[in-house]
Amino acid sequence: MYENILIINKKHKKAAKTILEKVLAERTEKYIIAISGEVGAGKAEIAHVLGRKLKKRGIKLKTMYLDNYYKIPPALRTEWRKEHGLDSIGPQEIDWDRVKQNVHDFVEGNTSNMPLVDLMNDQVDQLITDFKNIEVLIISGLYAIELEEADLKVFIELTYRETLDVQRESEKEELDDFRMKVLEQEHKAVQALKHKADFFIDFDTALEIFHL
Repeated sequence: MYENILIINKKHKKAAKTILEKVLAERTEKYIIAISGEVGAGKAEIAHVLGRKLKKRGIKLKTMYLDNYYKIPPALRTEWRKEHGLDSIGPQEIDWDRVKQNVHDFVEGNTSNMPLVDLMNDQVDQLITDFKNIEVLIISGLYAIELEEADLKVFIELTYRETLDVQRESEKEELDDFRMKVLEQEHKAVQALKHKADFFIDFDTALEIFHL
């Protein structure tokens, strides 16, 4: 997302280092990493740091943020959700056909048209990118581990209470009654996908890694 501000701390760097070790140990020619977790878990920050670490090792990569792939653009999403109800919130809000087309283009090394949300103007632009010679694709988002094509599915552990604290500190959105209900619904949707992860990062246990 264009104009999205990342605040990177030591936890994000340590998490990225831990994931990097896993990636380097098992990476194939075309390798897809999906990073999921609660709102405010640091998915985008970890994806960014991981990407920089891969680049330092001469590995060519690109990052996809699922926030760019919502069917309803940011400026219209709140009213759309109010009209369609809280049950409309979840993975079904993502344009998975578009996601999978971009993933296919990555695997095939094609040029691809990707959506890019401009947060400053609340509009969705189009980004033309070339996947030729790209070796790793990092996909970051609430529901990223829903993607079956991912080779490594990472889940960032963060409690619902912690996500609320992060939201309050960021001041990105007003936490009114409806926004609180949205966060609760997203929390349920994210937790429902947790079993699909094969690699966990827990900030509260010294970045202990759990394997299913």
